[in-house]
Amino acid sequence: MPERTIFAWNKMIKEFASRNLSGKALGLVSRMVNENVTTPDEGTFVGILEACRVGNVAFDVVEQIHARMIYQGLGNSTVVCNPLIDLYSRNGFVDLARKVFDGLRMKDHSSWVAMISGLSKNECEEDAIRLFCDMYILGIMPTPYALSSVLSACKKIQSFETGEQLHGLVLKLGFASDTYVCNALVSLYFYLGNLISAEHIFSNMSHRDAVTYNTLINGLSQCGYSEKAIGLFKRMKFDGLEPDCNTLASLVIACSGDEALSGGQQLHAYTTKLGFASYDKIEGALLNLYAKCSDIETALDYFLETEVENVVLWNVMLVAYGLLDDLRNSFRIFRQMQMEEIVPNQYTYPSILKTCIRLGDLELGEQIHCQIVKTSFQLNAYVCSVLIDMYSKLGKLDTARDILVRFAGKDVVSWTTMIAGYTQYNFNDKALTTFRQMLDLGIRSDEVGFTNAISACAGLQSLKEGQQIHAQSCVSGFSFDLPLQNALVTLYSRCGKVEEAYLAFEQTEAGDNIAWNALVSGFQQSGNNEEALRVFARMNREGIHSNNFTFGSAVKAASETANMKQGKQVHAVITKTGYDSETEVSNALVSMYAKCGSISDAKKQFLEASTRNEVSWNAIINAYSKHGYGSEALDLFDQMIRSNVRPNHVTFVGVLSACSHIGLVGKGIEYFESMNTEYGLAPKPEHYVCVVDMLTRAGLLTRAKEFIEEMPIEPDALVWRTLLSACVVHKNLEIGEFAARHLVELEPEDSATYVLLSNLYAVCKKWDARDQTRQKMKEKGVKKEPGQSWIEVRNTIHPFYVGDQNHPLADEIHEYFRDLTKQASEIGYVQDCFSLLNEAQQEAKDPAIFIHSEKLAISYGLLSLPSTMPVNVMKNLRVCNDCHDWIKFISKVSNREIIVRDAYRFHHFEGGACSCKDYW
Repeated sequence: MPERTIFAWNKMIKEFASRNLSGKALGLVSRMVNENVTTPDEGTFVGILEACRVGNVAFDVVEQIHARMIYQGLGNSTVVCNPLIDLYSRNGFVDLARKVFDGLRMKDHSSWVAMISGLSKNECEEDAIRLFCDMYILGIMPTPYALSSVLSACKKIQSFETGEQLHGLVLKLGFASDTYVCNALVSLYFYLGNLISAEHIFSNMSHRDAVTYNTLINGLSQCGYSEKAIGLFKRMKFDGLEPDCNTLASLVIACSGDEALSGGQQLHAYTTKLGFASYDKIEGALLNLYAKCSDIETALDYFLETEVENVVLWNVMLVAYGLLDDLRNSFRIFRQMQMEEIVPNQYTYPSILKTCIRLGDLELGEQIHCQIVKTSFQLNAYVCSVLIDMYSKLGKLDTARDILVRFAGKDVVSWTTMIAGYTQYNFNDKALTTFRQMLDLGIRSDEVGFTNAISACAGLQSLKEGQQIHAQSCVSGFSFDLPLQNALVTLYSRCGKVEEAYLAFEQTEAGDNIAWNALVSGFQQSGNNEEALRVFARMNREGIHSNNFTFGSAVKAASETANMKQGKQVHAVITKTGYDSETEVSNALVSMYAKCGSISDAKKQFLEASTRNEVSWNAIINAYSKHGYGSEALDLFDQMIRSNVRPNHVTFVGVLSACSHIGLVGKGIEYFESMNTEYGLAPKPEHYVCVVDMLTRAGLLTRAKEFIEEMPIEPDALVWRTLLSACVVHKNLEIGEFAARHLVELEPEDSATYVLLSNLYAVCKKWDARDQTRQKMKEKGVKKEPGQSWIEVRNTIHPFYVGDQNHPLADEIHEYFRDLTKQASEIGYVQDCFSLLNEAQQEAKDPAIFIHSEKLAISYGLLSLPSTMPVNVMKNLRVCNDCHDWIKFISKVSNREIIVRDAYRFHHFEGGACSCKDYW
């Protein structure tokens, strides 16, 4: 047999490669080398690399071939290095491909194209774009394939601006008629949502192939334009182009999106006629059609008829049962996959994990996680992001964070999912910290990240950072993203920026419920309650549908303004729309009536509620407690326990406050201790404040001081302020100064501390110390909050300050006040407002200065309101002893009910007595 030349060896290797016989091709090369028959040349390596590309060859074999190339001195040959770059890239080893590329001293067109394409296909889109720019700067003319690769990279990272610039380069270089490039442009514009540009390019193409039609049909299907997709399919057939499985799969997807079951069934018959029904892509699309159209029986029958080794079909069945929230059958399919040894892919685990998320089944989700770890799929970015989503949404944020740190790398979806999880549970600081860390790693945020970061800023009322993130989102091209716009409405409304909130609101889609709710809720939470009620009224005028969230915010706004009339108007709308049976709305109404001073309406609403939860009981218990009906509040607590409703921290605030206001110290201590022993609730700072308040009201100041010193947590300012306030009442200088020292350390700029300490020195007749304290206030620029009271008369809020002379009816009000005081004095009232002044100051003061704001508001109310209406007054500070006594006497001489809501509670005065029983 004549000696074989290298050409003959290479021809055989190439033939084996073309027939996908990679093993024989590798054996032939091995024989060449081992028998030293001839030295492999460029043609040999090109052939064997082609064999590796088409066959499933182990990575170590490719590395050995690469080493042999270098050994043979071909490490800089573009002929062999170009296919090696392509091979490494195709198998995901883009770093090795880049090393080969960078090592080439001379690079030809194919070298650049292979590397750009490899980067684009391996999620290194920005590197692909940069490399294309380097190539162009070096004067190397781009080929149509290079342009299509870099356009594909722009599509993947949604870089619309870069894509448009490349489109301009395409026109400049004269490739506008190239079918390959035009197909990439059509795909780019469709993916970025620019349907007009995509259709324009398609219309102007001189030659369209099947890929062109498939690209456009697929784009229309994905965008939900099923009729246009079918119309284009008809045009494709008219142009003499036969559909392939990609065409038909896209059309079936179009029917799935519209839930057009009958059209999908016709396509099913058509694919069967053409012989495409057994193709994997068609099977997956058809099964997805039946699943999306909720025809689960047909989906299951079709699934059982197909080649069940196709993992895509198994995944679709997992999704199908998931859409029906049928976790049992979804898990049954998953277990069957394992028994039949179907190898899962990156979509298998997320399909069932998403069902676990929707149904809140953490335990099953953790079992699936174990399977993911066993199969090493936790390294997959998509699987990793769904795991983070599951743990975040189901409350295991630490586990989600651990997965993010260990496996997520620079996957933007994983990072933004983690940010969303923190925001969902109001860990807004952590959400923003994670957002900043993501940016520091060079990860560009998507719209989900920006939306949740802005929401976190809204939660923290961090306006400045929110504005910065808003600017970043605009630069990134997300200005018109609806969820982001809604988040901006929330940010600006919660931060009290009324104009900016309305401006953001006007940018949203007309009638978007979320935006309306964000306005109402945001204004209410920022204290702009009147604005919140105006928005709610506008919603009703414009026929915008309100929901639980809307009504809850509107009711809260009415309660914060203590505007009973508006509150009842909101209640009327709630009743009309049928939302009065909703527990959350009913609870808000109980709180609203209580805050507006009508405990009877609050009780009525509570009793009429169709269902009651712990929030319902908490609302009514706290209502009775704040209105001074402590015994009734404790009775309600007993009813709550008998109803098998478990109390929480909020419940015990109401219970302890009730005990405090009616002097049940022993009972109150028992309730406090039962929190931990009976209900497993660790007391919070507010509960310790209640106990200190309870002890000090009873005059047990030393015991209160000891209780504070024995607290297992650090006492906060409210604890010390409660003790100091009680020391003023009981004239205990030693303990008062002790409490004041701690308060000054905690809140050196708070005016209340200096005012209380000054009052303490005054009641103890320590005039020099009092004057020194006031001097310190002046030096520090600390100002006392002025007392102010409000009353609503004929739909107008009338504010009053101490000794106020600014009201239009000031003279009449003061004259009536003097008349009322005279009547009160005749039945026993004695004025007591001089205890804080020495004799000289008492003589020097204008008597009008002692007319506190609530006295003027009550006088005006009695003067102006019908005799059948109760006088309802709000005050921003605690009612003093003298005013409290005065109002008791006035309720008797006027024979009127007077309700005063001060900074701490409600006082119901009637017939000369107060609901607090003089214990406040």
